[in-house]
Amino acid sequence: MKALNPTTIRPPFAAYAHGTEIPAGKRVIVTSGQLGIRADDSIPESSYDQALVCFENITEILREGDMRPGDTAHISAYVTSRDHMAGYMRARDEFLAGTGRVPSSTLLIVSGFTREEFKVEIEVITAK
Repeated sequence: MKALNPTTIRPPFAAYAHGTEIPAGKRVIVTSGQLGIRADDSIPESSYDQALVCFENITEILREGDMRPGDTAHISAYVTSRDHMAGYMRARDEFLAGTGRVPSSTLLIVSGFTREEFKVEIEVITAK
């Protein structure tokens, strides 16, 4: 995959690419949005810890499909407050650490999720 960051537009605000080119013939996995809930139904309090759970779940989904975080082409994330952006971004950077590349990314602030205690939801598109 190739990061697309034209020099004619403003550079990205953080660790992401403006676009990602996925070459022909790649196998693609698209995850559903993952919430910060563990298999035992516990939900961490902080947005950072919820984002970690989201990325742990995503890693397991990718493993099931024989992919890994480095195969991520795009991340879409949703937080319920600007106060939760830093926690999410810290977890995202940890998820991508050591992959050698950054995917394209979208981060939105939304009014809420199905349960009030959820603060973060994350989905990814991967290709290999």
